[in-house]
Amino acid sequence: MNIRSLIDPFLLIPIIGLSTISLFLIVSTTPTLFISQVISIVLGIIGFLIISSIDISLWPRFTRFLYILCLVFLLSSFLGSTIRGSHRWIEIFGTQFQPSEFIKPFMILIFSALFSRFKPTSVSGVLRNLAVFLPFFIIIFRQPDLGNAIVFLFFFLSLIIAAGLPWKWFFAVLLIFIVLAPSFWLVMHNYQRQRIITFLNPEHDPLGSGYNTIQAVISIGSGGLTGLGLGKGTQSRLLFLPEYHTDFVFASLVEELGFLGGFMTLLFYTMLLLRIVWIGFHSQVSYGWYFTLGLFSQLFIQIVINIGMNMGLLPITGITLPLISYGGSSIISTFIGLGFLISIKRYTTRDLLVIS
Repeated sequence: MNIRSLIDPFLLIPIIGLSTISLFLIVSTTPTLFISQVISIVLGIIGFLIISSIDISLWPRFTRFLYILCLVFLLSSFLGSTIRGSHRWIEIFGTQFQPSEFIKPFMILIFSALFSRFKPTSVSGVLRNLAVFLPFFIIIFRQPDLGNAIVFLFFFLSLIIAAGLPWKWFFAVLLIFIVLAPSFWLVMHNYQRQRIITFLNPEHDPLGSGYNTIQAVISIGSGGLTGLGLGKGTQSRLLFLPEYHTDFVFASLVEELGFLGGFMTLLFYTMLLLRIVWIGFHSQVSYGWYFTLGLFSQLFIQIVINIGMNMGLLPITGITLPLISYGGSSIISTFIGLGFLISIKRYTTRDLLVIS
């Protein structure tokens, strides 16, 4: 393996920066989870090195096998224990895994290969692509995991539009969705309805369903310009802020590191996303471009939704902040996705610029 070919400073800097921020936050808020987070990052790096060393052109040959494997792995979550009314996790050797997180990069790879072969420019092409996508979307929605269902839907729509879906069809589907949107209320779980009500009016139940949003906004507001300091965040340290190391990690981050810490985090994400786009534009194969678009869409929507719900701008959906939130499934999955990205850069791009 040529290590030099794996070193991309425009990816390495944001990856190191975001991972370092994650470790500092974990050790300052929940030190008992620090070793677990370090192990997750190390395993993610190992997965990154393995995936990035494999020629990306080999993967499309195994899409059917990967599809079945991902489907079985996702269904296995219903065999695990129920946690807070959800079937999202499985336990292997005493460690919990979230299949819907693990399969993200592989599903993007599968759809990338699919769209490079079957364009959604005809009714049969659209139906074929939907038939591949819907089983995963339905299973994730029924777990229930609304957050990841939104993530899957977003990167699928991004790919199908980029693959050539006629705009008139897209707007027709959008119109149908808007008309049917009220009916989704009937199939939502009660806690999901409460989250939407809370988003519209957090003050209607400040000690109940609105508590998380209110505490997150207070945490962000108390951070000021430079923050209260690592380990000195009152909302997280005194446990007023729930899920301060997972769903609401950004609120915890801004409380302790302030506006400057939040700005630096956004700068790292911007750098990472721009580099993904650059590699995609210079890929010489269609599935390389599709994968980078899918990875960009996945990370972008997770960042927007997580930060948006931390600031009270979006409903709470339980989406992790990539490379920062505590959780091995999300971290390892993100590193694997970045491993595919490096493979695309190594095997399908030309050195058109000095920075490549």
